[in-house]
Amino acid sequence: MTRVAVLTHRRAGVTAEALSQLLAAGRRAGVTLVFADEEMAKHELAEAPGVEVGGPLTRDADLCIALGGDGTILTALRHFTDTSVPVFGVNFGEVGFLATIDPDGLGGDFERAFSGDFETLALPVISAGRPEGTWPALNDISVHRKAGLRVADLSYALAGEEIGRVRCDGLVVATPQGSTGYNLANGGPVLAWGVEGYVVSFIAPHSLTARALVVAPGDELTVHNASREEPVEVAVDGRPTCELPPGTDLHVEFGRAHAMLAQLPGASFYHRLRERFGRLAR
Repeated sequence: MTRVAVLTHRRAGVTAEALSQLLAAGRRAGVTLVFADEEMAKHELAEAPGVEVGGPLTRDADLCIALGGDGTILTALRHFTDTSVPVFGVNFGEVGFLATIDPDGLGGDFERAFSGDFETLALPVISAGRPEGTWPALNDISVHRKAGLRVADLSYALAGEEIGRVRCDGLVVATPQGSTGYNLANGGPVLAWGVEGYVVSFIAPHSLTARALVVAPGDELTVHNASREEPVEVAVDGRPTCELPPGTDLHVEFGRAHAMLAQLPGASFYHRLRERFGRLAR
């Protein structure tokens, strides 16, 4: 590794000590740590040997180290989608399901990252398309009723075949890595990392027959707002993105792009599932 992009938690104090250790490890390893304008201002950084600051977050890097929760790591993964740059996440969040390590003994862990002592996993992206644009999601895309308006009326089709029509608060389309988020809260199934496919689950459906569905990777999903009056909102990885007016469609495709997540050698999805969610249950 020669150039390493760095992204941190939105609150500077959360990662201040870890950042100091990262800077020291970078000097020892002889790598250049690259910080965007926002990071420079947040941590009051200045140009120095082995430290490059200024401009937008680069894509010209060998590695990205993300110090934060799953939101920070998702931001890094989105930024480096369809590149060969792996994201090495250090958990400073509540769950940290996407994190590579927890913040213990970081000096050695950073040197391990700089030496490339990790494996990579390609995480599939789902893409939401409307006439005004296309948006990639690493975790999920949700379509939900607007606050204060009536319940959503959504029909959905797969590979051109209409499956059903549901009055509900909304629906969630999740990747395998996103299946442990909003989808899980809806009672949807957890998909192991490496599964080729995605899941559609419903938010508070007004129906006894609306069930979560695991979808084959090549089948495009069409969500139709069947309401005559009420628009619904579309959020991508939890961020409000656009509205779906009455009578219009949203098209969702799986696996058109991938992002690279760093993992420690021998790490498994099932170990991660036990450690993150088992720990919260105790």
